[in-house]
Amino acid sequence: MLRYEADRVARVVFVDASHHCREHQSLTQVVRFLLVAHLIAFFLQNMQPRLATAFVFFPQLVLYRPWTLLTYMFLHGGFMHLAFNMLALFFFGPQVESRIGARRFAILYFVSGLFGAILSWIFSPTAPIVGASAGVFGVMLAFAMFWPNAVINIWGIIPVSARMMVLGTTVIAIASPFLGLGRGIAHFAHLGGYVGAYLYLKWIDRKRGEFRRKAVSPTPQAAVKVEKWKAIDPARVHAVNRDEVNRILDKINASGLAALTPEERLFLSNFVPTDDGPVKA
Repeated sequence: MLRYEADRVARVVFVDASHHCREHQSLTQVVRFLLVAHLIAFFLQNMQPRLATAFVFFPQLVLYRPWTLLTYMFLHGGFMHLAFNMLALFFFGPQVESRIGARRFAILYFVSGLFGAILSWIFSPTAPIVGASAGVFGVMLAFAMFWPNAVINIWGIIPVSARMMVLGTTVIAIASPFLGLGRGIAHFAHLGGYVGAYLYLKWIDRKRGEFRRKAVSPTPQAAVKVEKWKAIDPARVHAVNRDEVNRILDKINASGLAALTPEERLFLSNFVPTDDGPVKA
């Protein structure tokens, strides 16, 4: 019997994702693709179960079937397993993708899934796994890092912050294998999703930090764009970035362009309309 990344933890956490999550409900490019891909994979899995076995992650066979380090994410142990993973992706994914961009979001998702398989391989080398939980947990960690105080309603009624939700599920994932709880749940895959997402986000932040240190002053192109700041329409900026854009515009109105830091100039330049295109959302 396969040891599935079961939906028990997801059932507890992802019933309601607070007003903050519902506020940005529109699907983004990668989230939409992943939702459709998982649904198609689940359909094919049930139509051809023997064929689907070739995509399950068996730690003992990883050297012979390396593709399963990622393909296991698209298989699920049942409809409810799939439903709660996709519900979590639907709630948390669009906000995170809007924050870091489509390419980085896709990398985050698959890096989280890869680390989920690796930790399961190390700590539970005899248990085959399926499920998107590692990737979803990585997205959840990213959400908590960007919006730590956003309220998540457990079972739809118990409010906790996103930060506490991650801490709580981490404790559950660490303690359960040693206490013999939650049999059939790939807890190490969940932890691996957190580890992979954390390392990738820190790598992004390090690269961004290096860029900022080099940008002592804005580039000439950025400076020219910022001079056109009056053309920015905050209503066309995605809600994730709108507050920061409004803050900088208020600062310009109060103190002038000279008051902006190099980082603020570079940030604002991303939302100035180009001569041949609309403002970037």
